[in-house]
Amino acid sequence: MKKFFIFFLFSVFSFISCDILRFSKFEVVSWTPGGGYHDTPDRISVSVEFSHEPDKASAEKNFSLTGNGNRVKGNFFWNSGKMVFSPLAPLEKNTDYLINISENTRDTGGLSMDYAFTGYFTTRSSDTRPVLISYNPSMYAQIDDISGKITLEFSLPIPLKTLYENVSFNPSMSGFWQLEKNGRIAVFTPSQSWTNNSRYEIKINNSLTDNNGMNIGNEFLGIFFTGTDLETPRLLSAWRITIDNKTIELFSCDGYSNILNPPFYNTNWEKNDRLLLIFSKPVLVSSVKNFITVDDGPNLVTEIQPGYENEIYLSFENIPAYKSRFIIRIKPGIKDASGNETKEENIFRIFADGKLSMPPELAGIRMPMSPGNETDMKLKFYDTGSLYKILPISDEFYPSGESVDTWIELYFKTAEGALIEPFSLMELFRIETSNNVINFSPRHIKTNNFTIPEPEAGWENYQRIEIFGNLINTTFYGIINFQISSGLTDTLGNKNENLQGISLLK
Repeated sequence: MKKFFIFFLFSVFSFISCDILRFSKFEVVSWTPGGGYHDTPDRISVSVEFSHEPDKASAEKNFSLTGNGNRVKGNFFWNSGKMVFSPLAPLEKNTDYLINISENTRDTGGLSMDYAFTGYFTTRSSDTRPVLISYNPSMYAQIDDISGKITLEFSLPIPLKTLYENVSFNPSMSGFWQLEKNGRIAVFTPSQSWTNNSRYEIKINNSLTDNNGMNIGNEFLGIFFTGTDLETPRLLSAWRITIDNKTIELFSCDGYSNILNPPFYNTNWEKNDRLLLIFSKPVLVSSVKNFITVDDGPNLVTEIQPGYENEIYLSFENIPAYKSRFIIRIKPGIKDASGNETKEENIFRIFADGKLSMPPELAGIRMPMSPGNETDMKLKFYDTGSLYKILPISDEFYPSGESVDTWIELYFKTAEGALIEPFSLMELFRIETSNNVINFSPRHIKTNNFTIPEPEAGWENYQRIEIFGNLINTTFYGIINFQISSGLTDTLGNKNENLQGISLLK
């Protein structure tokens, strides 16, 4: 009976003890360094005290300390029921720290925590919080540029990710953010135009953070309006800009012509000339490029960066062919900053016949039929119209099979002030024959001190070049082609892309 009574008392005591533990929460009752700002991170002590005796292995396993999201490594020490965490390196300034203890932590009796514990403290003072310094457009401003950008300036650098997560527009607007000035200025470029005559809100959540994870603290709401500009842009004038920046106005036409009304052309266009378009108001440069075409000529490209300008400079991708005729069409649809579009088509006919752009052109040749006779060399001259005329090379002065010193003069039409590049000519000049009529080997070239001082009568204004060499005559008869291959250039950079020549008979 006595034994039974003792067992009963032990059971009751055990039940009461377990009941007490069950209804007493296992939780963190105190921790250091405590929440808020601490200005001496190297002296901070991190410790946690529990309401019950913790299982040390469980407590250490479920404890973590992070600084700005990065885990802090360290060692654990115990002082009775207090767990002390000693970082391997001193804590740092301007850092937000978070202590976390998982609800899986158990005491020595196997009781787990009802809730996870988190403790926050910081070594970052409040004056390091990012601040919105300025924004554009300003509050209640009206913008006329329906493609305009939004600019936010902060006191501290911010990451790109936080902009997408914490900045929004109402009505909604899609676009992309860019950072400038080392991340302090954020620029939003809309992917579509703002709606004209509308009210927009830009909201910045207070959770927007800087590069150190510090949030902005206060929510921001900005309001701006889009303008009501309905004025249609117009092309006021078009100009030819020369290489020395002279301006010549171009005259437009309706694009149609007939026998009684021949087409009008703007003449004297040079190879390096540019086009200037002047509009009544700034227009989108990229839209100009999209709505300007060239019929029978090279494409035009804009010379300035994308944006809005009322003066647009354009140049040709390739040099227009000399004496080519082409039409520049400026079609309707060019937009201004408010989305208004041009309504008229403008047409300009161009004739690329500038006197400085003419490529060098072979006009005639002269050579002696009696090269050794100083009193009468029996000079023969042929122009490009002398097709298959007779070149009287005879055995008397050019014995068959013998090498005879002689020369050939070439006469060229050139652009005003231009000279033939002699090395270009020497490389490209050749004589081709049928039936092996003659063989000519050039040796050197002259641009002055000619064998015959006087040029061919009537050809004094042409450039004359003499090619000296050896000619071997044969007894055969056939065609002699004096040719200059494609690519002959002059000192102004003009190039003749055609095969040139004069064909004669022997």
